[in-house]
Amino acid sequence: MQLTERRSEGLLRVYDVLVPAAELQAQLNAKIEEVRPRVRINGFRPGKVPASHIRKVYGPSMMQDIINETVQKSTKESLEKVNARPASEPSLDLKSDINQVVAGQSDLQFELSLEIMPQIDPVDLKAISIVRPTAPVADEQVEEALGELAKQSRAYEDKSGPAADGDAVTIDFIGRIDGEPFDGGTAQDSQVVIGSNQFIPGFESQLVGAKAGDERTLKVTFPTDYPVSSLQGKAAEFETKIKLVREPKQGAPDDGWAKELGFDSLKAVKDALRQRIDSDHAQQSRTKAKRALFDQLDAAHDFELPPRMVEAEFSQIWRQIEADRAAGRLDASDAGKSDDELKAEYREIAERRVRLGLLLADIGQKHRVEVSDEEVARAISAQARNFPGQERQIFEMYRRNPAMVANVRAPLYEEKVVDYLLELIQVRNESVTREALFAEDDLPSLRKTKTERA
Repeated sequence: MQLTERRSEGLLRVYDVLVPAAELQAQLNAKIEEVRPRVRINGFRPGKVPASHIRKVYGPSMMQDIINETVQKSTKESLEKVNARPASEPSLDLKSDINQVVAGQSDLQFELSLEIMPQIDPVDLKAISIVRPTAPVADEQVEEALGELAKQSRAYEDKSGPAADGDAVTIDFIGRIDGEPFDGGTAQDSQVVIGSNQFIPGFESQLVGAKAGDERTLKVTFPTDYPVSSLQGKAAEFETKIKLVREPKQGAPDDGWAKELGFDSLKAVKDALRQRIDSDHAQQSRTKAKRALFDQLDAAHDFELPPRMVEAEFSQIWRQIEADRAAGRLDASDAGKSDDELKAEYREIAERRVRLGLLLADIGQKHRVEVSDEEVARAISAQARNFPGQERQIFEMYRRNPAMVANVRAPLYEEKVVDYLLELIQVRNESVTREALFAEDDLPSLRKTKTERA
């Protein structure tokens, strides 16, 4: 193999790779001799097929396999020879006529193009200082959560009078637009809790005053941001039959109610709610600490970024922006801006993501942060549990697709590097209210992180 550097600009490296035809033919001869004892062709005794005949029958396909293997091996050896750390997958451009290479009439020549990892000199990480907001769980929060849980899991009893706010109404309905039924607009024995806002705006309120046996035509308009695009902004009528009206049972939550939920006592319910709220607080506290850490790291480092990597990251972000715009979900801070303005802003975000990704990878490598196969397996198992009955298919899908496994490993690796950094840097905890903990009060930072995994 011959390797010649043809271009070196910034982080871009382009190499010409040549594998002599004689070397490929030698590999083909070796492979023919390897398979010859096992080849069976009519007219020849087992193991006695001439090498020339095997070459004629199987030579082209065998040479194609050899070329593929040689390209992969040559690429690996080329990168090792020049001690290059690719920042992304190298690209290959075949320069030879593949038919002539297969026929042994031409050398194998291809161009190897890649962007290498930039030189990164991390700042003194121990000098970085951030504030991590924390919020204790107040008794009032537990009581509020208890009230919401009681409302969601409340029992109902039949009611002879008209339906009122908070009542559960069982209905059959047929929805029509311009007099024609539409997909998803028909249901039987559907339960509607008036005031829950689970149905289209205006639907539930028109059931107030209805009694079992009544029939009503409910007139509503689908919101412009309704998930089904074909229904957005459309006026509809629902022919509705009221089958049953029930009202909530009165009474505050007690031990008996707690046992209906599977708890030993009302205190056990409150303890579980407190733990859930505390977990939410801890997660939000970590999110803000991570955001502050990323802001500090981004501001403290300035190194050359691989252009192709930035472009790939920007393209991914921009596709999401266009999808959000088409679905009417574009961020309010982006409304009214031109494409040029948005592209400039989101290219900065792409650069930030690439810079942080490379920096975290470099820190993790230097400090030997690793994600074990067991950790990856646990994460895949957790995902598989979201698809009951299909766990085997999920595991098989990951087994056949290394890229999917890499997508699981990447965020695990990032979180482990963040854990390491949060232990290394200076972190000062600051007690704040729940409202302050969850407030989105740092908009510039939020815009930068809204497209990050964080």
